[in-house]
Amino acid sequence: MTKPNLTRRAALAAVLSLVAMAAAGSPSRATNFPERQITMVVPFAAGGSTDVVARIIAQKMSDNLGQQVIVQNVAGAGGNLGADNVARADRDGYTILMGTVATHALNPLILKSTPYDAEKDFAPISLLVVVPNVLVVNPELPVKTVADVVALLKAEPGKYSYASSGNGTPLHLSGELFKSMAGVEMEHIPYKGSGPALNDVIGNQVPIMFDNLPSSSGHMKSGTLRALAVTTKERAPSFPDVPTIAETVPGYETYTWNALFAPAGTPVDVVARLNASATKALADPAVAERMTEFSATIVGSSPEELAAHVKAEITKWTPVVRNANIQLD
Repeated sequence: MTKPNLTRRAALAAVLSLVAMAAAGSPSRATNFPERQITMVVPFAAGGSTDVVARIIAQKMSDNLGQQVIVQNVAGAGGNLGADNVARADRDGYTILMGTVATHALNPLILKSTPYDAEKDFAPISLLVVVPNVLVVNPELPVKTVADVVALLKAEPGKYSYASSGNGTPLHLSGELFKSMAGVEMEHIPYKGSGPALNDVIGNQVPIMFDNLPSSSGHMKSGTLRALAVTTKERAPSFPDVPTIAETVPGYETYTWNALFAPAGTPVDVVARLNASATKALADPAVAERMTEFSATIVGSSPEELAAHVKAEITKWTPVVRNANIQLD
């Protein structure tokens, strides 16, 4: 009669042993991760500021993870294609996204339908950097300050227009937010990218533009464009003499940002490993120098801080998009 009892005890011991082994094994995921190459998806074409940030970060993450982090450009649908690819990827940390304000705040608000939920379908890793936008004008426009622009637009409502890199872009909405908060009117002229828009502003076909600071900085230095103000809360270190719009229009703030995301459901310890690697990359002096070259401010947030940031960005941009009546297919 004792034999079955011993058998049951042995069986129970074996089960408990297996449970203990499984429990002990789960934290080791991060210890062993990564065991192979990681793909960082950039949802835009190569050469833009998001791509540049991704390649700088990927190189340093490769160094400190001991596995290669390759950048894969998956452009299309304003960033939605690449973002959706990551949202649907295996939840193991080997496919991550270099997200932006477009993929995680603007597209969900502007597009009639999106293939993913910006908050529910991703595991936030880290907000890496923020990049200022800048309000520039053709030097022939008789203004030198934001106050001058506001006065001019109020004196002659509807006469002037502003350029941006396209409908629904962060630069377009920077202009719409300015119109709303400053109480002015000007027509929006969308272009297919910053390059052609800048050409027309320099040629004075369109007198005003909201642009990424890195792409306008050379023209600002040469004098072919006049910088009136940056769009961030604080002045850009690379152009300390250029004021902020908020110094004239209190509360105004926009910027472009880059952040890392994994598919929702990625193990917490794997996310923590990726966060630690990204943070270490951002702390590298060579990375900091490269970021300073195009006026990017390093953040390096926790996953929780990035989640809160995305929520706040959606909240901020919702009324702007609605008031401007922006809806794209």
